[in-house]
Amino acid sequence: MLRNYRDVAVLLFRIMGTLDRVDLELLDALADDHRATVVALSERLGMSRNTVQARMAKLERSGVFTSFERAMVPGVLGYPIEAMISIVVRQAELPRITEALAEVPEVLAVHGLSGQVDLLARVAARDTQHLFAVDARILAIEGVERTETSLVMGEVIGYRVRPLLEEARRDS
Repeated sequence: MLRNYRDVAVLLFRIMGTLDRVDLELLDALADDHRATVVALSERLGMSRNTVQARMAKLERSGVFTSFERAMVPGVLGYPIEAMISIVVRQAELPRITEALAEVPEVLAVHGLSGQVDLLARVAARDTQHLFAVDARILAIEGVERTETSLVMGEVIGYRVRPLLEEARRDS
């Protein structure tokens, strides 16, 4: 079952084919500088601007790029505390619970999991009292049975795809 944009993107790539050498070179250049302009990318890769622009549009339509909001740090917005909240839910109510979680502004991301925990939410808070209130708001959602909150003490490995790009380039 297709549940979100990423599921559709993965399906499209399976139907339409894989990334070619040019796509991988473009993605590698973007991994070095995610804010590079089309002109800078075309110069770096020795491709025409039209080629780079067309490839970027194709990759974007295919769902290769995630939200550009990921590059923002909640702390600069006044939310210096981050936590992971493990959430156990009544399975039949999962779609409605997911919608309710999306309405909580402090929820940065939610992942569906297998195992004893159903959802893992990354949240931001102004302070520990605010985090307590965010957790209480999540617990108040009908169908949420239990939560467990863990403070994020620091990021030891940031979000990255470079090792996967290198692997894909070796395999192509």
